[in-house]
Amino acid sequence: MADRAAGSLPVANVQVLAEACNGGVDEQQQQVPERYLSKDPSSEEVVAGDDSACAIPVIDLRKLQDPHSSEECAKLASACLNWGFFQLINHGLPEEVTGNLMNDVAEFFKQPLQDKKECSQQAGSLEGYGQAFVVSDDQKLDWADMLYLQVHPTETRDLRFWPTRPASFGHSVDVYSSEARQLAYHLLEFMARGAGAEPASQRAMFEGQIQSMRVNYYPPCRQQADRVLGLTAHTDACGLTLLRQKNHDVQGLQVKKDGKWFAVKALEGAFIVNVGDVLEIMSNGKFKSVEHRAVIHPTNERISVALFHNPCQDMVVGPLPEFMKGDKVCYRSTNYQDFLKQYFTSKLDGRMHVERLKLEQ
Repeated sequence: MADRAAGSLPVANVQVLAEACNGGVDEQQQQVPERYLSKDPSSEEVVAGDDSACAIPVIDLRKLQDPHSSEECAKLASACLNWGFFQLINHGLPEEVTGNLMNDVAEFFKQPLQDKKECSQQAGSLEGYGQAFVVSDDQKLDWADMLYLQVHPTETRDLRFWPTRPASFGHSVDVYSSEARQLAYHLLEFMARGAGAEPASQRAMFEGQIQSMRVNYYPPCRQQADRVLGLTAHTDACGLTLLRQKNHDVQGLQVKKDGKWFAVKALEGAFIVNVGDVLEIMSNGKFKSVEHRAVIHPTNERISVALFHNPCQDMVVGPLPEFMKGDKVCYRSTNYQDFLKQYFTSKLDGRMHVERLKLEQ
């Protein structure tokens, strides 16, 4: 998720727009612009996430680390194949570390617009404050603002886009991203083991490579929450994504499975983890990169932080022999830099990017 050559067309600030549309007096309320009305609530089925039978799997890292049990590892492999998503509990990342980051992120979005604009995206770059995947003047828009940064390795950072207020922001990102990065590497090992592949070699594909962070601010939409989308249906172009949200009781994430959307009920303190396109291709389909989207609450804001873990930018991504073991090759190989360029210069469109690499069987 690191192509600096890609950019996004500038659009209106959604936080300011939401304030105008959510005004208390009807006569003074601005109508939600047509470009944001992208969703037809009557045309799709959404399954609530309250029933455990309809919920994404929950994986316990403590059980994964038990050398005397393989049950949780098999459960992880099943989650990655059948859902492409899971919630991770007992992960060991201190709540204080997460809390510091979430508080700083919330403080950033509370600032006046002019202060936030000091971190605005610039032409030809995705990094900074604004929106992504806006490639034409007439496409539908997401009801959200974002702050997108490359965080690791440190020499890849472009500090022009890093908030200086609150003053603790950089330190909070450092500590959180470092802890989460090690967690991601451990998960990659367990995922490989569960699929019968070599854990160390899968970890090596990602260790020390680009880690980027997208902070999403989803303002409420009192008028037409069922017609707007916070984030259009898409897959992630990375290997593995780790997501936390500040207010876990405000739901918004939905995952597509068997043609239906499943609402994710975020567990307090858990990471929501998902497989990216790269891991689906590398695993020859043993792991699935699944469409997901964000919907909007009518009265409450929602803030989430996603960390994307990528392989080497120069590598050729294709099915790895250790995942094959007699199976047919299901995906064409591609240069990862070219893959990213196409991903970031197109509007979001479900599984389009990974589907175009699938071979007919």
